[in-house]
Amino acid sequence: MLRGAAGAALAVGAAGVLPGVASAERGGHGGHWGLRVPKDKISIQLYTLRSILENDLEGTLDALADIGYRKVELAGTYGRSAEEFRKLLDARRIKATSTHVGIDGDIDQAIADAKVLGNRRSNVAWANFGTIAEWETFADRLEAAGKAYRRAGIGFGYHNHDHEFQAIDGVRPYDVLTRRTSRRNVSLEMDLYWVVVAGADPVREFYKIAGRVKQYHVKDRAPDGGFADLGEGNIDFRRIFRATRPLEVEEYIVENDQPVDALKCAETGYNYLANLRF
Repeated sequence: MLRGAAGAALAVGAAGVLPGVASAERGGHGGHWGLRVPKDKISIQLYTLRSILENDLEGTLDALADIGYRKVELAGTYGRSAEEFRKLLDARRIKATSTHVGIDGDIDQAIADAKVLGNRRSNVAWANFGTIAEWETFADRLEAAGKAYRRAGIGFGYHNHDHEFQAIDGVRPYDVLTRRTSRRNVSLEMDLYWVVVAGADPVREFYKIAGRVKQYHVKDRAPDGGFADLGEGNIDFRRIFRATRPLEVEEYIVENDQPVDALKCAETGYNYLANLRF
């Protein structure tokens, strides 16, 4: 079933890459171009706001709630325990549906914290190795960690950067990770900015592992190749979202690694996703 859906949707996605094909921006107002990102699927990676969260945690969370965010992805708890951070979120009707974690520490404790925080998913944020053998070993560790998280009722995945798409001795580390882990234990959090920077097509990569991409990091690219607030860069999110709609992801997570104004970036990102039609 997945292969059938993936094949049909990939044809749609590939068509969007061909020269001369009308984009959603130039097209009609109904049908598939009238689709939108559900507001309850919009989240933000708090790493985007790290500089102001460190100085004013409660005020920043207040601002996010005022913007409209009801979901966030964590990258640390800023000196608070899991219990304390959960109370801050609950008071603002915000859910920490996912978090970035490592696998070098105490996995049992990480799982316990994830349960307290209410995380539905935990994702490894970063890995980099110089040989395919090292990537294979890491993939095996991901699979083992994913199994432990699954048994605890929490999804587990990996978040990419660009280097996973650069071949080592003719083999891409991303392919090692996806082939050497199982869809049962390891999902993918696809960072669209880094896929584009790597020179890959997010739609094609999505359907190569159809059904395993559960979350998007929606991060825009400036004309100079750097980071941009959503809608102010050159990544065609309309095409990506339209082409991958048949296997829609669970969350669209706003992110900017180096925002000029973090709160403005958060507001711009939320409004962009809430108002986008594709």
